[in-house]
Amino acid sequence: MGHENITEFILLGLFSDKDEKTACFVLFVLCYIAILSGNLLILLTIRGSRLREQPMYFFLSYLSFMDVCFTSTVAPKLIIDLLAQQKTISYNGCMAQMFYAHFFGATEIFILVAMAYDRYAAICRPLHYMVIMSRQVCYVLVMASILGAFTHSIMQVLIVIELPFCGPNQIDHYFCDVFPLLKLACMDTSLLVIVIITTTGVLSILTFVALVISYIIILSTLRTYSSQGCRKALSTCGSHITVVFMFFLPLIFTYVPMADSVSNDKVFALFYTMIAPMFNPLIYTLRNTDMKNAMRKMWCRDARFEGK
Repeated sequence: MGHENITEFILLGLFSDKDEKTACFVLFVLCYIAILSGNLLILLTIRGSRLREQPMYFFLSYLSFMDVCFTSTVAPKLIIDLLAQQKTISYNGCMAQMFYAHFFGATEIFILVAMAYDRYAAICRPLHYMVIMSRQVCYVLVMASILGAFTHSIMQVLIVIELPFCGPNQIDHYFCDVFPLLKLACMDTSLLVIVIITTTGVLSILTFVALVISYIIILSTLRTYSSQGCRKALSTCGSHITVVFMFFLPLIFTYVPMADSVSNDKVFALFYTMIAPMFNPLIYTLRNTDMKNAMRKMWCRDARFEGK
């Protein structure tokens, strides 16, 4: 390891203008509160209702939990740094933030894949659905997602901890990530950039393409359904497709850079770390009748009990 000369990094953040920082502080605090409350509302509703018995909502509860964890690795530091004079983060803290951001983000990607597989089984193989998506299979898919995400994350950290940092320590980003750290290394990192683009970027593209193809197959199968069944299936698949596009497109633009533009990376990263997790609860509830009914039954019932 070659970081003996660097014990901490300085995060330059999103903005340099003081007025912009103050306005964004208020905005991001509200966004973070919305992310926590929205995703925890979905999580508690599923866990406290019969929806937890259905594979789709089983995965959705884990997706909401990962949204909370993923955003919480980045948002608190981002919000605090908007008003802080010293935006420093220790070397070990930086490595930990990078690991957890990649871990929770990658777990979310794999869970989205599991949700697409669940919709494929439900719509294209309805007679075998309960066998294909048994509770044991659901747990295996979640554990495989966690294991795959851990492998991916530890690889990113192992790449960075071997880098020699001997000069500047200013990270032109609002959280610790691989590409901004590679720019600070006092060695030629062109080969490592190719490796990361190949592993993370290409993997993101292939996963995105596979998800799009799976939903094309699902949508083509829906033509054989009745109009009522088609509408219900479209409402759930439409929610999944929207979330997939909101999460994957900024991710692909970040890890398959078309040009050497860190400022664009920061904007794209803001989409998958703050904006997508904030809209996910709205996307999954506003177009989902089962979810809205479960929320109404659970929370209205609790309100009636409190009123007695």
